[in-house]
Amino acid sequence: MEKQTIIKKLVDERGVEDLVVVIGAVDPEVAQVTAETVTLGDPSFAGPLAGVSLRLPVYHILESEVKNDIPQDVYEEQAGFMEIVADTETISRKFKEIREKITQV
Repeated sequence: MEKQTIIKKLVDERGVEDLVVVIGAVDPEVAQVTAETVTLGDPSFAGPLAGVSLRLPVYHILESEVKNDIPQDVYEEQAGFMEIVADTETISRKFKEIREKITQV
């Protein structure tokens, strides 16, 4: 809930044009719910983003679009281990679907 408040405050102050959300949850379902929360609104209707569709672009740290923009040594040190345990294919697919949803809304 605290992170939702911070994200909403950032959007209120700066708008959505210059913001991108990068998520690092390894579990595909947790990552998906988090991504949907900052794009379409809190699906649990419990937090500050309940019913608030920010339509923020959202990526997972393991997606090539993000990975390729981070220096390789930094990526390996901070996130490389996640590739061993995460289902990167499922995560990438889900995040692409979410980004497609916000362009259709």
